[in-house]
Amino acid sequence: MRWWGVLLCCLGWAAQAETFDAYVIAVIDGDTVLALHGQQKIKLRLADIDAPEKAQAFGRESREHLKSRVLKKVVQVESRAIDQYGRTIATLKLDGVDLNQEQVRQGMAWEYSFHHADRSFIALQNEAQQAKRGLWAQTSPQAPWQWRKQHPAYYRQSASVISPPVLEPYDLACGKKRHCAQMSACDEAHFYLTRCGETSLDADGDGIPCPKLCVEQP
Repeated sequence: MRWWGVLLCCLGWAAQAETFDAYVIAVIDGDTVLALHGQQKIKLRLADIDAPEKAQAFGRESREHLKSRVLKKVVQVESRAIDQYGRTIATLKLDGVDLNQEQVRQGMAWEYSFHHADRSFIALQNEAQQAKRGLWAQTSPQAPWQWRKQHPAYYRQSASVISPPVLEPYDLACGKKRHCAQMSACDEAHFYLTRCGETSLDADGDGIPCPKLCVEQP
């Protein structure tokens, strides 16, 4: 998403430029997976793209497409940074294929690149639009950042088509929330688990907080 690039500049997050292999154990949505790096569970957010939210039209299809590519496979992770929720912002590759780009090429996500000098994602999106692949087969597909703006209770963030969304960082000092019922979105639950140490949000200890928010229900 564009917002993480903006926050990287404003909040001075330390860049984590590193390449490593990771085994994908869960796919949360069309642009986020949970993986094992050694014995450590890490949440990977695919850079430069924005997939439909799970509650949004085409959200399930986007997740299932990424799941079919990466679940229970070892992917190459080219990390860029760690965001304020403890997620690794990265490019994922499998057998030499850039999976971030593939999500856009197949119409499973919007391009959302922060570095506009690289127009490869824009070109891939144009290709998908012209071919009416994936979400572009819809009459009037709605961008995720527009959808989130209309559903602030689902994802506490405002956005516009022109400027990057401005993420409300929930409570960066940690608050009094202790239960999944108090969380408004998966990212908030993940923040409270990883940054605030609220282990009650991860009852089974698999690294994924609040399954009703963070895991697609069958």
